[in-house]
Amino acid sequence: MSRGKKWILRGLAVLGILCALGAALVFGLSGYVVLSTRQQFRTLEDTPPEAVDCILVLGCGVYADGTPTPMLSDRLTRGVELYQAGWADKLLMSGDNRSQDYNELATMHRVALEKGVPQADVVLDYAGLSTYDSLYRARDIFGVKKVVIVTQEYHMYRALYLARALGLEAWGVAADGQNYRGQTMRDLREILARDKDVLWAIFQPEPTYLGDPEPLTGTP
Repeated sequence: MSRGKKWILRGLAVLGILCALGAALVFGLSGYVVLSTRQQFRTLEDTPPEAVDCILVLGCGVYADGTPTPMLSDRLTRGVELYQAGWADKLLMSGDNRSQDYNELATMHRVALEKGVPQADVVLDYAGLSTYDSLYRARDIFGVKKVVIVTQEYHMYRALYLARALGLEAWGVAADGQNYRGQTMRDLREILARDKDVLWAIFQPEPTYLGDPEPLTGTP
């Protein structure tokens, strides 16, 4: 074998080792996030934790006509169920309202009222542009210390991991009411999202929008 071919083979071997190490890191961090938060999961039938400040419903997609996507609809249903079961006396809705043409909070607010939640018990966070932003703002803007988070299971691990890193006492109640179209791709993307949020949990940058503290009171 020529000297040039030997160097090529060595280079390929090194590249293979680096790829394997990278994959181990990517999947290892994601796995750690999952395993380290499983004990914080609860179900609607469990005894509610004591003195929870609010039920945090994390926003996701809405359609152009203002109706919630199936994932958001299930989150809203589960959040209201927890409220009605007495897990907390406030629903904190956190979502994306970054443009005039897209408003998750308007939909979330309307559905909560339609499901019988008094307006005084619905709190809206219009700057929940990411999971990290929602939890950071829940702590620093709304003064939340103990929280029950509502989202789908695949997303819950990351939300609980971030909540703990931010010093919140948190539990999660999943809202998986059906099979969601495109879930395989979401599961794959979530692996990288967990890795990214491990870094966010370490460095804890300020969210996109912060602002002055507000009391955890209902929407007027």
